[in-house]
Amino acid sequence: MQLLFFTAEGSGSWGLDRRPVIPEAMPILIDDDLRFDDGPAAPRAATVLNRWLRELPVSGCPAPESWAVYARVLRDWAVFLDRHAVAVFDGRDRLKSVLGAYAVHCACGPIEARFKASTWNRHMSILSSFYRWAVAEGHASVEPFTYRQATLFYADQVRTGPVNQAVRRVPKPHVSIRYLEKDFIELFIRALRGLGPAGEDRGYRGRQLARNAAVGSLAVSTGLRRREFTYLLAAEVPPLPARRTELPVPFPVPAGVTKGRKFRTTWISYDVLAEVHRYLSLERALAVDGSSWRARARWGPPLMVSEADGRGGRVNGRRVAWDALRSVERRRLVGPNGASMLLAVRADGGPFTAWPTVFSRASDRVRLRFEPRFPNVFPHRLRHSFAMATLERLRLLPAGRPTGDRHRDRARAGRGAGPLPG
Repeated sequence: MQLLFFTAEGSGSWGLDRRPVIPEAMPILIDDDLRFDDGPAAPRAATVLNRWLRELPVSGCPAPESWAVYARVLRDWAVFLDRHAVAVFDGRDRLKSVLGAYAVHCACGPIEARFKASTWNRHMSILSSFYRWAVAEGHASVEPFTYRQATLFYADQVRTGPVNQAVRRVPKPHVSIRYLEKDFIELFIRALRGLGPAGEDRGYRGRQLARNAAVGSLAVSTGLRRREFTYLLAAEVPPLPARRTELPVPFPVPAGVTKGRKFRTTWISYDVLAEVHRYLSLERALAVDGSSWRARARWGPPLMVSEADGRGGRVNGRRVAWDALRSVERRRLVGPNGASMLLAVRADGGPFTAWPTVFSRASDRVRLRFEPRFPNVFPHRLRHSFAMATLERLRLLPAGRPTGDRHRDRARAGRGAGPLPG
């Protein structure tokens, strides 16, 4: 089974009566024989899988990045079923047997096929949603999962609900490192710079170190989610204050990439913002100068930008606010110099988005060479680290009546109302 992504570019030459009603970048699953049906017989499983994927935007999943994840989960499951000569909508006993084999394959099979418990649970949640939909729509009569009733606790809420028996146990929060202490943050940022605890790491030969350190420091200092700092535009970075200040600098987060598309303002330290501006004026400027990069066809046609400022620019000749652009559109933006408009770019001026890989490699290097206790750092762990650092900072603020110092009183006024992650 093949996985493709729909684009309407060139659809006028397909000989169709009307343009296909399929969202741009929607994943499409195709059987190896490149057919979707077998005549008047019941639709193939691939056709049903694609119907479910097309309903994701109106089923609480509007993000194209999530569509791709859901499609890969369905494809892997369908391929595994086909390998055992079992249909996607086969009998319950046969489906449960293959589900058991799939669980073993993903837990103890080849190294490249193994999932962490959290990844496996996400796959089971997606497959469970698909089979419930298929049963409700009449495409399937049974699903391979067994559920039990359990009491679920969240904060002060208690409710009873079904729990999928196929999920694995995951570590409890008290045995997991959910954020980095100050010394671990320093180790991590130094690793992104290619340094060790005591200075130069002579055994490491990395590239784009200034970019990695600037964006890593920005993520820790602002608490931005991965999508938010990955698709942040260079033009959206706030200007550096004329004088150094101990107070945090307001950092607007564009609604186009936030969770729930809701604008908010976080903060960033002056020193980190200065490091980001050094990257913009030196390493990034060299990478984008005379770049010949263009957006990939899979993402859609390039969006050519001119007259850009901090709030928006002309995109294909029309004035557009940056806030209105989602991540898939931001990735297609091409500046006047031919390079990507994203803050982080590759050496050829194209957009760089592989931050989980960069952070994981830096974590591995710290753990293997300097500190065995160092955890794997993924983007959301930096968000938790920002939250804990913010709480510590707020606890250290003095309390009392106004002092007459407008800077100190402004900082105290924000106590308890800071941009803590949710």
